Amino acid sequence: MNSENAPKAPSASGARTRLPVGQLAYDTRQERRGIVMDHLDGFVWLRPEGGGTEWTALHGDVQPLNVREQAEALLWARVAAANARSRGEVL
Repeated sequence: MNSENAPKAPSASGARTRLPVGQLAYDTRQERRGIVMDHLDGFVWLRPEGGGTEWTALHGDVQPLNVREQAEALLWARVAAANARSRGEVL
């Protein structure tokens, strides 16, 4: 891995780098996962994985999911879509 693609370490102040919009993340305060929708005024806007009402979290309370958690979330979404198709809910 070259230095351009290396993960950035938190700064001395403890600030984290911003998570990209669309990434699945974990809100440690509310103990729930969501998709990063936006960053505004020190807050991260998150939306539940399956859709629903967005909520805000402080940047310091949001962390990216590890590779295993991301794979589990993807599998869950695929199973949910297959189940919906079998019930005739999705074309």
